[in-house]
Amino acid sequence: MSDKSPHIAVIGSGGAAMAAALKAAERGASITLIERGTIGGTCVNTGCVPSKILIRAAHIAHLRSESPFDAGLTAQAPEVNRPALLAQQQARVEELRDAKYESILRDHPGITVLQGEARFNDAHSLLVRLNDGGEQTVHFDRALIGTGAKPAIPPVPGLANTPYLTSTSALVLDTIPQRMIVIGASVVAVELAQAFARLGSQVTILARSCLLSREDPAVGVAVEAAFRREGIEVIKQAEARRVDYLDNEFLVATGADTLQADQLLVATGRAPNTDSLNLEAIGVKTRGGSIVTDNHMQTTVPGIYAAGDCTDQPQFVYVAAAGGSRAAVNMTGGDATLDLSAMPAVVFTDPQVATVGLTEAEAVRQGFNVDTRTLTLENVPRALVNFETGGFIRMVAEQGSGRLLGVQAVSGEAGELIQTAVMALRARMTVQEIGDELFTYLTMVEGLKLCAQTFTKDVRQLSCCAA
Repeated sequence: MSDKSPHIAVIGSGGAAMAAALKAAERGASITLIERGTIGGTCVNTGCVPSKILIRAAHIAHLRSESPFDAGLTAQAPEVNRPALLAQQQARVEELRDAKYESILRDHPGITVLQGEARFNDAHSLLVRLNDGGEQTVHFDRALIGTGAKPAIPPVPGLANTPYLTSTSALVLDTIPQRMIVIGASVVAVELAQAFARLGSQVTILARSCLLSREDPAVGVAVEAAFRREGIEVIKQAEARRVDYLDNEFLVATGADTLQADQLLVATGRAPNTDSLNLEAIGVKTRGGSIVTDNHMQTTVPGIYAAGDCTDQPQFVYVAAAGGSRAAVNMTGGDATLDLSAMPAVVFTDPQVATVGLTEAEAVRQGFNVDTRTLTLENVPRALVNFETGGFIRMVAEQGSGRLLGVQAVSGEAGELIQTAVMALRARMTVQEIGDELFTYLTMVEGLKLCAQTFTKDVRQLSCCAA
C-alpha cells in the first residue's frame, strides 16, 4: 500500500490507541485495532473517570461534615452508602465507555476490532490469540503500540500472599474500610488516601521519602499540612518491610513499628504493559519495560510507533492522546512532533496541586539564572472569601528578561488556573506582561496576576482589585 493508505495495526484501545486509530483513519488508512481486555483502556474504566467520581463524592461528604462556614451553617457527617455511590460511579463509567469508545468503534467503517492478545511475529506481522478461541495473523504496513500500564507492585516480603488493593480494585470496593494503610506517596496514593479518609476511613500513608517527592519540596509540605488537618497520618521516611494478613487484618511492619489495617492499598507507581509483545525479538528497545521512542513517536524499529503509558513519555492521558494522534500523522506520510515543554499536570487532592514548566531547581540545572516569587493564598481575594488560604502560587522566571519558566500552585481549583499559565508559557510571556493583563476579580486564576506582580511590587499594599 502507499503511504497515503497504509494498513495500520493498533494494539490497545485507550487514549493513545484510540487517538491514533481515529486520526490515521481520518487520513485514509485502514485500521485493525486489537484489544485483549475492556475497550477504552485505563482512563475511562479504572483510572481518571472513576477516581474523579470517587474524589468528588468524598469532597461533598467532607463539606457536609466540615467546612469553613460551620459557625453559621449546620454541619452533620453524612451516612455513606458505598454500594449506591459505586453503582452511580460505574454507570457513568459504562456510559462514557460506550459513548467515547465502543459506539465509535462499532460504527467506524475504517476500523476493524479484534478482541485478543497481540504478539509480534516480526516487524510487519502480529499473531493475535483471540479471546473467543483460535489465532489470527495480522499483517501491517505500520503499527502503533498503545498498551498502557498497570499498577506496579513492590517486592515486599509477604505482600503477594495477601488480598491487598491496587488503584484498580480500590475504586470498586463496595465498602469503606474502617482503617486503611496506603503504601506510596505519589499522585494516585495521595488522591485515593484523601478520598477514603473523607468517606470515613482512618488512613495512614507510608511515604518512602515525603509526599509528592518529585515536585518542588514546598508542594509536599503544603499537601501534608492539609492532610494532617484532616486527620490523615503521614509517616515519612518509612517503607513496608513485610506484610502479613491474619484474621482479616493486614499487619505492615516498617522496621520501627507494625501497623494494623482492614485494607492495604499499594500505590507505588505503574509499570508498562509490554512484557507479552515480544519486543526484544524484533528489535524494539525498551528501558525498564518502557518503550523508547523518538520525537516522532517512532520506536527503534522503522514503521513501529508507540505512545502513552507504555512508553517513556509522562503518564497522562492527554499526553497519550496527543502522542497517538501525532504518531498517526507520521504513519500516514506526515511530519508531527510532540512538544512537552509546557505540559500541565494536576493532582486532584484538596487543595489541588497543579504545575507546568520548570521548578526553580530544574531551571537552575538547565543553566538559567532564575528569579522566583511565592504568593501565599492569604493574598488572593478568592481564597480569602472562600476562607481557604492554605497553599501558594509560585512563579519561576528568567532573571533579566523576566520570561516565565514555570508555575507551581497548591490551591483550590489549581487545575483550572494552570491552563492560563500553560498559555503564557507557550506565548513566552514575561511576568511583567502577565501582571499587566486583565484578570477577572474574585477568581483563583487572578492569583497568577498577583504572583506576577510580586516581582516588582508588594501586593499587600494594593487595593483589592488594583491593576
